[in-house]
Amino acid sequence: MPVFEPVTDADREIIAAQLGRPPRALRAVAARCPSGHPAVVQTSPRLENGAPFPTLYYLTCPRLASLVGRLEASGIMREMTERLATDPELAAAYRRAHESYLAQRDAIEPLGHEITAGGMPGRVKCLHVHLAHTLACGPGVNPFGDETLELLRPDWPSGDCAAPA
Repeated sequence: MPVFEPVTDADREIIAAQLGRPPRALRAVAARCPSGHPAVVQTSPRLENGAPFPTLYYLTCPRLASLVGRLEASGIMREMTERLATDPELAAAYRRAHESYLAQRDAIEPLGHEITAGGMPGRVKCLHVHLAHTLACGPGVNPFGDETLELLRPDWPSGDCAAPA
């Protein structure tokens, strides 16, 4: 299981500025941008009020979120989902990503269900989640997170990625 950095007060301030609101259920910084600010955070399986929050890895970097949003607008998720039905190896890798995500979340606190995030394991619904999973856990864990990262390579990482002022 990956080891993440504790959240500092400075991180908390940056994350709040990135999100435009105070972060919820924040546990750790799971990945940083090249400039050093948080890019992905790990969240608790439940919000402070006890409501389930199945998104374990949350993309906070506004530059990355914008780049991923452009990819999503291109319709690529439909093509990725279609590939799941025709590529058994890809479908198996995506199922393993789902199982890994679920095991990591349940190691913190089981929610009593197998809903993870991003449409796993049957469809591709949110590339933000898949990229966050890849950045937090490394390559080879989530095939669509890996693909998303490769598609963003021309634009990220770069030295101009910075936290909001």
